[in-house]
Amino acid sequence: MLQHNRHNTNLIMSFITALALVVSISTSAYADTLNPYKIKAAIKRAYDDYKNIKEGANADYIPALAKVDPKIFGIALITTDGKVYTAGDLKTEVSIQSISKVFTMAKVMEESSPEAIYNNMGVDATGQVFNSIVAIEQYKGSEMNAMVNPGAITATSMVKGSSYDDIWNKILTYYGDFAGRKLTVLEDIYKSEAATNQRNQALAMLMFAYGHIKGDPLQATDIYTKQCSVGVNTQDLAAMAATLANGGKNPLTGKQVISTKHVPEILAVMATAGLYDDSGKWLYQTGLPAKSGVGGGLIAVSPGKFGIAVISPPLDEAGNSVRAQKAIADISNALGGNPYAVKPR
Repeated sequence: MLQHNRHNTNLIMSFITALALVVSISTSAYADTLNPYKIKAAIKRAYDDYKNIKEGANADYIPALAKVDPKIFGIALITTDGKVYTAGDLKTEVSIQSISKVFTMAKVMEESSPEAIYNNMGVDATGQVFNSIVAIEQYKGSEMNAMVNPGAITATSMVKGSSYDDIWNKILTYYGDFAGRKLTVLEDIYKSEAATNQRNQALAMLMFAYGHIKGDPLQATDIYTKQCSVGVNTQDLAAMAATLANGGKNPLTGKQVISTKHVPEILAVMATAGLYDDSGKWLYQTGLPAKSGVGGGLIAVSPGKFGIAVISPPLDEAGNSVRAQKAIADISNALGGNPYAVKPR
């Protein structure tokens, strides 16, 4: 009996030793990439490196965007365990613009299914500019995606509701759940954008003509315009990205905002079409699903690790924030954020 007990004890000790080794290896690997000191250093270095660059220019096709302070520069990174790391301007709100497309698409997936997006406007990158009429005509609106304007307005039209206000309140509340706080519309941006959105109205009418928008296309366009005008700061955007990185659960509030099963489809569309014409270049350089907005915001997701956001209004020719791309790429590379960068066993 004594020998038997010793044998059991030895087995238990061996198991504990092996488990401790696994935990040690896992912990050291995690610490190597997401050590708080390493995160802080990477963010500070990126902020210092890019705070004084003068490249790019504010979007001006929406008059109010041209007036936004080009010196705004903020960085925020939130890990999936809810740790927040920041640098620069965290308080100034800019309009969310096209970053909103991600979360309206997510709402449609949650209310209906990913197939509702896939079967209606599609998920393929168009190879055309974000507001292309040619892209609609080429395949009668079928080979689209929810990150370009025709697909995004269509996605907005697919949000369920009994009235304009019902649909709008549902969208705004949903954005707030991702951000972890109540968000509001920047009225000056909305008024400016609503006065100059004739092309988007035309895109919506075409999508309506081809049967992709079932309701009022002009109502869908106006709600879409309003969603693009929602005000967000850098930490709001980082929380929205971190919620996706954390399988749809907001790491700051603990709320499960979207079903985990839908997150892979959301990230896939972001990866292939999130940065307008330069989506392929971005994915090639970073491996991160991301989405930009012409208000100067950019979010990126390192699945299972962190969400990161930068706000800096000056854009490159493709419509993506110059500072944001540089800062996020550097920070992610320093922290091992690229999900494709795996080491052999």
